[in-house]
Order: sequence, then structure tokens, then C-alpha cells
Amino acid sequence: MPNHSRVTRRIGLKTALAAAVLLPLSHTGMSAEPAEAAEEDAAAGTPLEVMSFNLRYASTTRPNSWAVRRPVMRELLRQEGPHVIGTQEGLHHQLLDIEADLGPTNYDWIGTGRAGGNRDEFMAVFYDTRRLAPLEHQHFWLSDTPEIPGSNTWGGGSIRMVTWVRFRDLQDGDRQFYVLNTHLDNASQYARERGATLITERIAGFDRSLPLVVTGDFNVAAHKNVVYDTMLGAGLVDTWDTAAERSDLYATFHGYRPLTPGGDRIDWILATPGVTTHRASINTFSSNGQFPSDHLPVQASLALG
Repeated sequence: MPNHSRVTRRIGLKTALAAAVLLPLSHTGMSAEPAEAAEEDAAAGTPLEVMSFNLRYASTTRPNSWAVRRPVMRELLRQEGPHVIGTQEGLHHQLLDIEADLGPTNYDWIGTGRAGGNRDEFMAVFYDTRRLAPLEHQHFWLSDTPEIPGSNTWGGGSIRMVTWVRFRDLQDGDRQFYVLNTHLDNASQYARERGATLITERIAGFDRSLPLVVTGDFNVAAHKNVVYDTMLGAGLVDTWDTAAERSDLYATFHGYRPLTPGGDRIDWILATPGVTTHRASINTFSSNGQFPSDHLPVQASLALG
């Protein structure tokens, strides 16, 4: 299987079939030495900052068009500077905009459209290249035919998929870990349950000696649905529950309406039990009343072991 010197948005330009198979990666062509500031941060024991964010697909519909939301998104992401962002709903041109706004010399991303190639929404994983290097990645679809791009066999309202990446942490002794990012169906509980089961089956095939972080919009409330039970039954923990510190709780979907204190968390960051969560937060950032998305990003500051 061929090596690739760089993992970027170009994965979306590959054939749909190629996008569905495992892609080993070499480190050639990526930044070999991290920035001095990042080295100093690592020496001080800087946690891995993880974000899960449903971006709300780019549209021209006002008052919350992508043109209006993009500057707010830029401000939020630059302010937070996460090392990993598991995104949902992003369209290809929207992801290119975010990459440009984050700084293409500092961030890169991995993803493919859920209909194959650059079509439809992505479950893209952004990462800080000063901190992380991808070693391999894979996409699969939440269906009875998970290797077929665009497949949807469980009656879901939309095509649903997973993107996962195995990273090397350049600032933590080259520690390796997985990030798995998904977006479960909004219309069908059956499709959500089957999707969660397939994800746990795939997780069981990972190297169990390595930490795993799961990001996603699960479209059901934590603690209130069998989907949540299935994910935790696979040996994962909810970083919100295990965090030493937490922000205030809000419903993570707001639909551009007033925020709901104490509401349902349908966006989660899960992890294997050996991962320590220093802080979990739901970010309520807005600018002049404009939110960057119809979801609030969820964040976790993690120590992988």
C-alpha cells in the first residue's frame, strides 16, 4: 500500500473507493521540528486540547449565512487554538475557509465527503501540525456496507460516516493515540443505534494499548439514550463526567435561539479510561449576538496517560 508524504484536504480529491481504505502515512514532507514555543509548552505539561464542533454546513441563507458566521468562527477557533477539532457538517469550501483562517502553516485536516470525494458534508479532523503528526487514517460509512462511500442502508435521513486518525504526539514523547469523529443520524433512532454498534465494533479492532478520543454529534442526549449506553459499554468514558473541572452546562444545540442552561448535551467527547480530563467545557462564544454555528462547541483538556 503506497505511502503518502502528507495528509490533507486532498484526500477528498481521491477516488471514492480509495477513500474507504486504510491509508498508512509517512512523516516525510511534514514539519520535522516543532516550534520552540510548543516545546516549552510541552515541557510544562500542556494538555491536549480537543474540540468537537458541528459547524453547521455553509449556506447563503441569512441571517446565519456562512459569510456572516465565518468571522465569528475564525475568532473563536483562533482564540481557543485546539490541537484537535473533530468537525461535523462542514462542506469542502467551508473547510478550506477554516483552514485558511486557522493558518495553513499551523493546521491541516483529514476528511472526505460523506457522499464520496468532495460531495456533501465531511466529518473532518483538523489538527495542529506543530503538535501532532498523522500516521494512518480511515473512513467508513454507517451502513451494512461500511466500505462503500455514500451507503445508507438503515433508513437514516442522511448518509452518515466516520473518519478516524491515528496520531503521533510530537510533544509527548511521540505517544500515539486515536481520534474517531462521527455524526449520527438526526431522523432515525434505529440508524443511530446501528451506527453506534458499528462504531464500537470498529473500535474493538484498534490497538487497545493506545488511548482513544471520540468526538461527535450523536443527536441524542447524554445519559438518556441507548446510543450513549452503547458507546460507554464499549469501554469509553464521558469526559464531561470525568473532568476535574467543568464549565456551566448548556444544551449544545441551540438553533440560533437563546441558550438553554442545564440542557441536553448531544455533542460529546468520549475517551478510554486511562485518559485524564482536566477540564471540560461548553463554549458559548458569540460576537455581537452572532454565534458561529447552531451548535456550541464542546472542549476537553486531556492528558493521554
